[in-house]
Amino acid sequence: MIKHIVLFKMKDRSPERIEEAANVLRNLQGKIDVLVSLDVGVDVLRSDRSFDISLTAEFASLDDLQAYQVHPLHQEVIKYMNEVREQSIAVDYEL
Repeated sequence: MIKHIVLFKMKDRSPERIEEAANVLRNLQGKIDVLVSLDVGVDVLRSDRSFDISLTAEFASLDDLQAYQVHPLHQEVIKYMNEVREQSIAVDYEL
């Protein structure tokens, strides 16, 4: 099992824009067959060091993660997030 975690800091940090972006990410649920699970959360602390949104996804294998990365729906989300995010960081690890 592979866990894929991405944190996003948004350009516009208003609650409305953050929730809009979180919903774009949540919309991937059930639409990409290799995606075992997806959890999207919005930061509640809102400190200067906080990132605004977290995405945690699980995949059965590294091959499935790689298939997800190039999936057309994921590519659309990447394009959107590249426009609205200030920064992102990621980690991928094997369970």
